Amino acid sequence: MKKLILSLALIISFGIAGAQTIDFESKVIDYGIIEHNSDGNREYKFTNTGTEALIIKNAKGSCGCTVPNYKKKDGSSEWAPGESGTINVKYATNRIGKFTKTITLTTNATDKKPVILTIKGEVLAPEKETGAPTKKQTGSPLEKK
Repeated sequence: MKKLILSLALIISFGIAGAQTIDFESKVIDYGIIEHNSDGNREYKFTNTGTEALIIKNAKGSCGCTVPNYKKKDGSSEWAPGESGTINVKYATNRIGKFTKTITLTTNATDKKPVILTIKGEVLAPEKETGAPTKKQTGSPLEKK
């Protein structure tokens, strides 16, 4: 019985020793209230807190207006234990109104669950341009005189 308990303890400790985790400073980015066509780029900061390389396999926005990028400058998508990184996201700020969108990350983290990141905010409608007054047209060129 002691050997069985010892064996199970060793198996569990080896499983935990190789645990892979990713920790984010925040999983939610609030853009707040922003101007129409303003800078839609933001970034999530994370750290590989596991004991093995962290691999981000995929990052997908909930719609075409939310575009994530998780590749490192060298084109890699692998982070060593203790290494920090960023996931950049660009929201299309030409869309007016409130928004809440998600980014789904697929990684090699131990729990095998996708990581869900969220962006939210509100894009204001553009102000109407006030240009010089236009000349008022008096009548149609098709009218007979």
